[in-house]
Amino acid sequence: MISSNLYNYVDILDKAADAGWLRQQAISNNIANQDTPRYKRQDVDFEGVLERELGKNKYVTLDEKVRNINMNHLNAEIYVDSPRFDYRLDENNVDPEQEYVQLASAQIKYNALIDSMNEEFSRIKSVIK
Repeated sequence: MISSNLYNYVDILDKAADAGWLRQQAISNNIANQDTPRYKRQDVDFEGVLERELGKNKYVTLDEKVRNINMNHLNAEIYVDSPRFDYRLDENNVDPEQEYVQLASAQIKYNALIDSMNEEFSRIKSVIK
């Protein structure tokens, strides 16, 4: 993390990109285990973590919320999605078609986050000139 208010948005985008990468790994793991008996699909929920952190500072501007956010609380983790749900006889709840759609979506979001970080650095660079 860079300790300056100038990089607050970049730090959040960095955490979001890390979570996006982790989500792609979880989805790939789901696809690899689609035929493993009793396997339960896994996912990552960074959006919920970010929403909770931003919601702690009500009635302030977004810039103030971002400035006051605790970056140590923005760590996304893999969780088991619907552990008691299974629709197959082998008690596996992975739908391969759904996983491929989720993987494509996660890759698009990850690429957008990287583009956003590049744009933030371009803005910072233009201000410094």
